[in-house]
Amino acid sequence: MATGRRALISVSDKTGVVDFARALVDLGFTILSTGGTHRLLSENGVPVTAVDQVTGFPEMMDGRVKTLHPKIHGALLGLRDNAEHAAQAAAQGIEWIDLVAVNLYPFEATAAKPGVSIEEIIENIDIGGPSMVRSAAKNHRFVAIVTDPSDYAPVLDEIRRDGAVSAETRRRLAVKAFRRTADYDSAIDRTLSGRFLEEPVLRLKYTDGRPLRYGENSHQTAAFYRDASCREASVAGAEIIGGKEMSFNNYVDGDAALEAVKDLSGGIGVAVIKHTNPCGFATGASAREALERAWAGDPISAFGSVIACNAPVDLAFAEFLKGEHVRHIGFVVSAGRLVAQEIPNKFVEVVVAPDFSAEALDLFGRSKTLRLLKTGPLDAAGAEPKTFRKITGGMLEMDRDLAVWDRFEGVTKARFDERRKALAEFTLKACKHTKSNAIVLGREYSPGFFQVIGMGAGQPNRVDSLRKLAVTKALENLEMEYAASNPGMDFDAYRKKAFSEMVLASDAFFPYDDTVRAAAEFGIRFIVQPGGSKRDADSIRACDELGIAMACTGLRHFRH
Repeated sequence: MATGRRALISVSDKTGVVDFARALVDLGFTILSTGGTHRLLSENGVPVTAVDQVTGFPEMMDGRVKTLHPKIHGALLGLRDNAEHAAQAAAQGIEWIDLVAVNLYPFEATAAKPGVSIEEIIENIDIGGPSMVRSAAKNHRFVAIVTDPSDYAPVLDEIRRDGAVSAETRRRLAVKAFRRTADYDSAIDRTLSGRFLEEPVLRLKYTDGRPLRYGENSHQTAAFYRDASCREASVAGAEIIGGKEMSFNNYVDGDAALEAVKDLSGGIGVAVIKHTNPCGFATGASAREALERAWAGDPISAFGSVIACNAPVDLAFAEFLKGEHVRHIGFVVSAGRLVAQEIPNKFVEVVVAPDFSAEALDLFGRSKTLRLLKTGPLDAAGAEPKTFRKITGGMLEMDRDLAVWDRFEGVTKARFDERRKALAEFTLKACKHTKSNAIVLGREYSPGFFQVIGMGAGQPNRVDSLRKLAVTKALENLEMEYAASNPGMDFDAYRKKAFSEMVLASDAFFPYDDTVRAAAEFGIRFIVQPGGSKRDADSIRACDELGIAMACTGLRHFRH
């Protein structure tokens, strides 16, 4: 085993450092150390040499100056295969350092403390640590730099097995080290820019980049990167357990689908997403029932969709999409009338869920195209607080829209009963995830379970979203339902009853009473909207005139 090697260890995070140093001694290393690390190793019986014995200069200025010396940085930066470097090192009594374990003063944690003083922040700016990290990383051909305690074990394993840290590992550790100093300097920049200059600075870090086949369209190149610090269940962090490679649009729609069903916590819910809009959204007693109801919200748009479920996917769920022995009935318009037809299966791009049963995976596994994304539990803990959008020449940052309403305030003579209030909350959640100007019609299809029956998205005005889209889709769905169920009443009576029991949700306030009056034309009797218009009184007056119950929530949900 090689001997005569030296390791410099100086860490703020002392996790595992005693065992690491002891193992290096057993492998023939001489340990150099400073300050608190030196004391800790000595107290635990690890042979260790103080850095000031190497430099000949004591630590000074409260430890601010201890490793900034040629006998340290020359030992790190010297090229072992350069005869001139070797001769200069010998002349100055510089002995090479082969391994460095350094992590930095906890600047980020200090700066994040409530009420922390600028003096304490400044004192936690590490100088010698980043200098040693960069020196060792620059000379990674000869020096292994370890900045993360999680790397102690694999480094020791390589030295035990091969007698040295491999070139591949030294390169990996060097990149990790430079990333660490970049993040550290970025944190200092953000903090001091805010404190001293009142100029907020945004620096984002995304890693694990990989190219995608193409972007939003086939002529656009694209890539995907991950935020390794994110602890929230996400499409970006999901395990891909089946199907083709994810595309740019798959990621965008998958994210929209997952975020929508996160809002249905406390029950089982499914979102069917097409171009980021929930063309289907429902709750159910089971994942299968929620899926059936969500799919029924717009079966035509559901073709080629992305689906998310907030509960584990089981065989019954999979059979609805892929089961050959399960009959799916759809309706098409032929010669001016609805005609039922059997659909052999349903094509979707992606299914996102916390988990999949073995039986569901077996059935889904027969498809070579369907992508399955396993996110793990959809726990709200650790939710990312901010979201960003790139525009040409700039970046926008804002708080994520994690709320549903600020209040539920009845503002009309007619009022919501408690069951209708629960439907209003569900419908508003669907509206929140629909492109503005959004109008969504929701209904209670079974006691305690809800379904979007009509949706209007992305229109320049709310009346068009209601009249031309949401109501039109609701009527189409009711016609299909009527043809399939034969409810024992004429369709006009069936339609009127259904509309009278729906809730209409709007993502923003009504600047005029035209949306209220349009809703009344179709027999809608319950409306939930944010309120806040200077002309709220006009809409309230129209509701009272027409016998409509309206509640205001105090929160707008524009989605651009």
